[in-house]
Amino acid sequence: MKPVSQYRLKELLHLINESYSAGAWHGPNLRGSIRGITAHEAARRPAPGRHNIWEIVVHCAYWKYVVRRRLLGEKKGSFPHKGSNWFHRPMERSASAWKLDIALLHQCHQEMFRAIRTLGDASLQRKPRGSKVSNAAIIRGIASHDIYHAGQIQLIKRLIR
Repeated sequence: MKPVSQYRLKELLHLINESYSAGAWHGPNLRGSIRGITAHEAARRPAPGRHNIWEIVVHCAYWKYVVRRRLLGEKKGSFPHKGSNWFHRPMERSASAWKLDIALLHQCHQEMFRAIRTLGDASLQRKPRGSKVSNAAIIRGIASHDIYHAGQIQLIKRLIR
């Protein structure tokens, strides 16, 4: 029988995959919600002053980057785009620019996932330096973040189409 903490890490990894790319009972996950969206659609705003799908994608990439840094205890590094949290998009409205930001999201997800896999049993309950919550809570939170924004993207798609 596996120790409870190992089973817990396995479940958290499953949750991360389900919220981002694996099949989920609740409907499209984050990656599924952007499948087939064109650069033109990604750039459309549902209303003036509201975030578009493109901005949400880069926002999600940024927070995956932040989670990886926190879990590994890394100092602030260099996210590919200047700023933090929300990034005005598109800077260049082209299919290739849109694909680059989708690739950034996927890269940040993969790097975060690898960081989570390196956690030991005891580290799930530890609070990273400067954090008020445990590593396990951070992992659950980023999964919820993906699901929240997947739903937001689904709604925006209906509004713009």
